Amino acid sequence: MLSEKKKAYLKALCNEDGFINALAIDQRGSLKKMIEKDKGVPATDEEVIEFKKIASEELTKYASAILLDPEYGIPAGKARSKDAGLLTSYEKTGYDGSGDQRFPDLLDHMSVKRIKEMGSDAVKFLLYYDVDEDKAINDQKQAFVERIGSECAAEDIPLFVELIAYDANQPTNDLAFAKKKPRKVLEMMKEFAKDRYGIDVLKMEVPVNMTFVEGFTDGDIAYTREEALAYFKEQGEVTDKPYIFLSAGVTTELFQETLKFAGEAGATFRGVLCGRATWAAGLPPFVKEGEEACRHWMQTQGRKDIEALNAILKENAKPF
Repeated sequence: MLSEKKKAYLKALCNEDGFINALAIDQRGSLKKMIEKDKGVPATDEEVIEFKKIASEELTKYASAILLDPEYGIPAGKARSKDAGLLTSYEKTGYDGSGDQRFPDLLDHMSVKRIKEMGSDAVKFLLYYDVDEDKAINDQKQAFVERIGSECAAEDIPLFVELIAYDANQPTNDLAFAKKKPRKVLEMMKEFAKDRYGIDVLKMEVPVNMTFVEGFTDGDIAYTREEALAYFKEQGEVTDKPYIFLSAGVTTELFQETLKFAGEAGATFRGVLCGRATWAAGLPPFVKEGEEACRHWMQTQGRKDIEALNAILKENAKPF
């Protein structure tokens, strides 16, 4: 049962229609690589900070909230619209690269108390999880989430956990993994929906790889249209706990079509935390032409994309 304080925090993250349409820009290493790709030389910390700040100033006028990191995102958090909520990442970027287990780690100089004191409305934590991994490894990850859930309960602030399925033995973008993905995503969701973890909102992948769905590809097919619809419906029946979708780096167009597809399936998602699909196309103008060109893109195409998401959510999602 959500406390009254947590309910108030969640309300601050929703738009007037009761949906979360949050901008996710807590990327750190990956954002630097994206800037470097357009720039041809390594990105500076100042460029990362400035891009986040511009995106926050321009796009939170239309989004319900923004997800940022404490390392580069504090100026952006201060620059957000007065009507936009704030989520803050608790994990370090990436994961422990010593093996294929993808163990998470927390920022050394952060705690839930400090995140709350920064004015955040929620704590976000990212976990890579393979339901087929060795039980001892997954037990360690489960204990890790339990600790964070207890910390958030003590501070009475909502916890959003982003769950990313993977397979230690193969890439996640091929046909073989696409066939495994529904089971991995749904079983993972079922596990972390348990009350013992203290998660208030699940930030989920869609249960299929849409680029292998009949009608969405001219190539290999992992699922018929009917099978994919059934997986979306099943995901909504896993738990009564609210869940929102992440964009997982797909194009704006594909993400929008995916949400419509989820709505058709009767999925019960409550909104989105949308990353690169919302702002990535604004990076080349920022890098190659400067701040004014970047702001122009965000005021035009960026605004259009977020407002399109608001309309899609109103038609297809379930309000908090």
